[in-house]
Amino acid sequence: MRRPLGRPRLAAVLIAALLTATACSPGDGPDQDKGGADTTYRKGTLRVLASSELADMRGVLDQAEQRTGVTVRATWTGTLDAAELIASGGADGKYDAVWLSSNDYLRLHPGAAKRLTNETPVMSSPVALGVKASAVDRLGWQPDQVTWSQVHQAVAAGKLTYGMTDPVRSNSGFSALISVASGLSGAQSALTDADVRRAAPKLKEFFTGQKLTSGSSGWLATAYTRRGSVDALVNYESVLLSMNRDSDTGLTVIRPKDGVVTADYPFTLLTSAPREAREAGQALTAYLRGPEAQRALTEQTFRRPVVPSVRPAAGLATDKRRELPFPGTRSVADGLLDSYENQLRRPSRTVYVLDTSGSMKGERLSRLKTALAGLTGTDDSPTGDRFRDREEVTLMPFGSEVKRIRTHTVDPADPAAALDAIRADAKSLTASGDTAIYSSLRDAYAHLGAGGRDAFTSIVLMTDGENTTGASAGAFDSFYAALPPAQRATPVFPILFGDSDRAELEHIAALTGGQLFDATGGQESLDGAFEEIRGYQ
Repeated sequence: MRRPLGRPRLAAVLIAALLTATACSPGDGPDQDKGGADTTYRKGTLRVLASSELADMRGVLDQAEQRTGVTVRATWTGTLDAAELIASGGADGKYDAVWLSSNDYLRLHPGAAKRLTNETPVMSSPVALGVKASAVDRLGWQPDQVTWSQVHQAVAAGKLTYGMTDPVRSNSGFSALISVASGLSGAQSALTDADVRRAAPKLKEFFTGQKLTSGSSGWLATAYTRRGSVDALVNYESVLLSMNRDSDTGLTVIRPKDGVVTADYPFTLLTSAPREAREAGQALTAYLRGPEAQRALTEQTFRRPVVPSVRPAAGLATDKRRELPFPGTRSVADGLLDSYENQLRRPSRTVYVLDTSGSMKGERLSRLKTALAGLTGTDDSPTGDRFRDREEVTLMPFGSEVKRIRTHTVDPADPAAALDAIRADAKSLTASGDTAIYSSLRDAYAHLGAGGRDAFTSIVLMTDGENTTGASAGAFDSFYAALPPAQRATPVFPILFGDSDRAELEHIAALTGGQLFDATGGQESLDGAFEEIRGYQ
């Protein structure tokens, strides 16, 4: 049995260079911090560790700055990662406040409560299901009467597919997981281990319908629009309604009748913050809970106001839904996450296309080996910190051509065998040759083939240079365009490293529907890039 969720290595990455992979965020928010936390407090500027989905609050916070003189300098992160950082003390002195979609998971951490003060809910948004109108008609659903059991039945019958963010890295995914587990277990109070065990068979059936996964709501929305083959998305109501407005997706937004988990977005000051920062935070939250800001945030973001005198934006249904309780203990929450990662969800199938050309010799290759070894974890690695059970991992090092192809599948009965083999393969990497990026990517698609295995497939490209031999960019574009649709659905996630050509890698990501990750900030950022990609696999 693996120990509960806790990510000390990732906490170190966050402290050193939190989210240098700026392409992972949904966009630059107000005064976004792209290079890690500032250890010096500046009067009038709040250093805030914030859920990445709050980037859409740019307009409201710009308005707040005009009214209060308080500037928010946000560093985007996932809710669960932030909880680890705060509980460990890693946020002390580096941030003045934390603004997550929920503090529920944070409250389960020993020692976290003493680091928080002045917790002020600002708005709310429940987990919901956004379904194509054609699927609603096909299923004969009445949107205001749908239950989680009906959704499960549709999925189990092969009549509904959907996308959802990774619960280990995204609170929308975690909240969705809790909502589904509560709904399918029949739990009348906070989930228990017995509830999770009882619901496990239905949960496993439910997650066969998950065809898209993501580390962020922004990329999930983009992938949904690009592929067009998925019937629904599980996400916050506000995200789904914003998609309808911004992309004309025409989703029918359903809040299951048997209950949902709701994010309340508490702006929370840290006890370690300077007195002036705490005063600035109080001024900011007072404004955000005022009628002007409440009207702006519901109209601009489709979140629900917390002030009764302010009406929710048009499109927000006013009928009530039961609020499903968060698990009462950390062991239940972590056990649910572990079950999802290693038993319930579809397995992953990933090809790591690794530049081992001559320019990687020395420190660069050493850093790559360290990052790969980190993903193999240890016997007690926490959930999300190592390759998952049932995961197929292929290492494809290349120089002037692909040097070798090694594939390992993590057997739940003996995960150490595959993890040790991957670690040994990483250790044996050597640097030589030129840089054949496009030829090697072509070989990766050929290795994955036309599919056949029910898995999340992806390609990770790590290179320290630009293409110097083999197929050209144009030849690869033509190759990709000629692939069958099922193969074109496999994204490439390039990692910007060393002297690699950003424009070249951005093109590969855009072409294939992937995402660019930035690892130019040293070993910590390379470790962080590899770990962040896990949410997309």
